[in-house]
Amino acid sequence: MPVTNIDGIDLYYHVQGKGIPIVFIHPPLLTSMNFIYQVNELSNHFKVIVFDIRGHGNSSFSEKALTYPIISHDIKQLFDHLKIDKAFICGYSTGGSIALDFLLTYPERSLGGILIGALSEVNDPSLKNKIALGVKLAKWKAHKALALSVSFTNSNTGQLFKDLYINAKKGKAQNIEQYYRYSLHYNCTDRLAQIKFPVLLLYGEKDKSFHRYARLLHEKLSVNECILIGDIKHQLPTKAAVAVNNLIKKFVSTHGAQNGEN
Repeated sequence: MPVTNIDGIDLYYHVQGKGIPIVFIHPPLLTSMNFIYQVNELSNHFKVIVFDIRGHGNSSFSEKALTYPIISHDIKQLFDHLKIDKAFICGYSTGGSIALDFLLTYPERSLGGILIGALSEVNDPSLKNKIALGVKLAKWKAHKALALSVSFTNSNTGQLFKDLYINAKKGKAQNIEQYYRYSLHYNCTDRLAQIKFPVLLLYGEKDKSFHRYARLLHEKLSVNECILIGDIKHQLPTKAAVAVNNLIKKFVSTHGAQNGEN
């Protein structure tokens, strides 16, 4: 199992394929296993990198409280370890907020962004309540019960559910709580115009509550393309994998070539 030690943390990662690098960032509680369909398909065309955020899955517990800047720093250190100069940064759900943080903090290591059901801030009561519940359940060390629910909603086969759940319940309650808590207050909306890279925005057509975030990012980001994927809610990486992979393939091939990557 490949790990690299970053500031005393054993960070689990997996690399598959060759070519233009794409790194995928998961939301709280879930792990890199959530991108299994992207790893299996996109690695036929690109170098796909997935990793478990500190305190999640196969990565070790972080004594230092989890924040987006720390996770962005870990990604940069992982790039250094893998000798990757620049990559496309892809984040799912609140993992998309970390992708935005990385694009803003390390533009010299970025080729562009891919945001799947992502957001630059949490500004509606319903989502705030859902995240606050995640904070409470993790604080009460009930994250394994939450893992059951989250794994079920993100799976489309019995085997995937089992794999997601096995990996999710390995997470450390304190770090999961910190990830949820930080996402409640993070806000980079006012800085979005600073991102000059091309960004692909992907949302489920039925994910109505996230359409406000799609509109906000589409309005604020300098160079972006926003696509709604039909007949699907929020769980795009697993439940709309074919459409997501095809759109990512087209986006990375186009903009990677423009940046001289191959």
